[in-house]
Amino acid sequence: MGHYVVKLPDIGEGTTEAEIVAWHVSPGQVIREEDPLVEVMTDKATVELPAPVAGTVVSISGNVGDRRPVGSELVVLDVPGDGNTVDDFRAPPPRAAIAVTDPSPAPQEKAKTAPLSRIAREGGDGHSRATGEGFRRIPPTRHIGAKPLASPAVRRRAWDRGIELQFVPGTGPAGRVTQQDLDAFAASGTRAALPGLAMRDGIDEVPIVGLRRAIAEHLQKSKRQIPHFSYVEEIDVTALEDLRGQLNTTYPERDHLTLLPFLMRAIVGAVTAHPQVNARYDDEAGVLQRHRGVHIGLATQTDGGLLVPVAHHAEALDLWQSAAELRRLAEAARAGKASREELTGSTITITSLGRLGGIAATPVINYPEVAIVGVNRIVERPMVVSGQIAIRKMMNLSSSFDHRIVDGWEAASFIQHVKRLLEQPAMLFIS
Repeated sequence: MGHYVVKLPDIGEGTTEAEIVAWHVSPGQVIREEDPLVEVMTDKATVELPAPVAGTVVSISGNVGDRRPVGSELVVLDVPGDGNTVDDFRAPPPRAAIAVTDPSPAPQEKAKTAPLSRIAREGGDGHSRATGEGFRRIPPTRHIGAKPLASPAVRRRAWDRGIELQFVPGTGPAGRVTQQDLDAFAASGTRAALPGLAMRDGIDEVPIVGLRRAIAEHLQKSKRQIPHFSYVEEIDVTALEDLRGQLNTTYPERDHLTLLPFLMRAIVGAVTAHPQVNARYDDEAGVLQRHRGVHIGLATQTDGGLLVPVAHHAEALDLWQSAAELRRLAEAARAGKASREELTGSTITITSLGRLGGIAATPVINYPEVAIVGVNRIVERPMVVSGQIAIRKMMNLSSSFDHRIVDGWEAASFIQHVKRLLEQPAMLFIS
C-alpha cells in the first residue's frame, strides 16, 4: 500500500488560488475513482475535483472557506501500490475542524440550513424562558455554542412556536431534534405561553465564505474603485407591452418574451451611437477598452447568491434568440452549471428585480465595466397624452455609470436613446 496526494490543480486563466466551498469526503471513507472529493471556487466559477484513483481517505487539508494556493495538498489517499509520494509519509494529527464525520454543505445548501451556532446570552448555568406562570430556569441540553441537529422543517416550526432548539433534548440519530421532541418539549410547559411574544436570545454566526464572500469582495472593489453616479428615467412601455403580448400570442411555440429581450436589443442599438458605455476600464494601465461586440451581463439571483452570466455578442441575436439565451443562462446559473466562460467577459450589465423592482434604485456597477442598466417594475399610472389624461404603463430605468469615463451628458443621451427604442418598439426591428 502507498499514499496518493491529491493537490489543487491549475484550473486555468492565471488562477493562483481557490477557495474550498464544500467537502464530499472525510477521513476513513472508501472512495472510487472519479468520486467527487471537494468543490473549490475561483472568480465565481465552482469546480468539482474528482478522485484520480480509488482508495481510502487518510486526511483532508483545509476547512470550508479556506483559500489554498495552486499545488497545495488537499487530500491524502491510501491506495494499492506505491502511490505518488515517499514511503515515510506521516499523516498529520487529526484536528476537530478537519476530521469531520460528514462533509460541509455547498453554499446553495447553506442558505437553506440553520445558523452554524447559537450562543446563549446567560452562559452555561441556565437560561430564562417565559411560561404561563412567569419565568423559569431551563438547563441547556448541550454545550453553549454546539449546533443543534434538526431538519429545516423542525427549525421552522421551532421558530414559529418560540422554542430555542438549544434547549430541546434530541432523541434522533446523533441527538437530532425531531418533531416528536418539539411536541414533548412544548407539552412540558417550558415553552412560551404566547409564541408570538417569546423571547429569543443568542447570536447566529454565519461565516461569509464561497460565493457570498466573492460577491462581497467584488462589490466592495466596485464601490471603492468606481465613482458612481446614477440616472433615473421613466419610460412609457404601453406600446411595447402590447407588442410583447401580441407576439407571445401569435408565436406560442417560440421562447416566451419578457421585457428583458427588448431591453437587450435596445441597448445593442444605443451603444452603437454611445460606445463609451460599452466598455471596460483597466485602472492599472489607464486604458479604456471600448468593445465593438456587445456582451451583456444578466444579473441572476441564485440560491447561493448573485451571479452574472453573460450573453456574448448580443448584437448578433434577434429578439427570440435573446430570449432563449437569457433563459438558458439563467437556468445554468441557478443550477450551478454555468461555465467560467459564461460568467466572464461582460461589457455592460442589466439588473432587474422583476415585480420587486420598486420605484428607483442605485445599482452597483459590475467592475471593471463602466455602466449598468437597472429595470424597475411596470405600473399603470395616469399620464397626460396629447392634452388628455390616459392610463399608461410606465417603468423607470435606474442606471449607474463610472464618472471617470462617462460624463452626465453621455449617460443621459444613452438612456434617452434606449427610451426612444422602447417607447417606439417598431424601431427595434429596423437595423
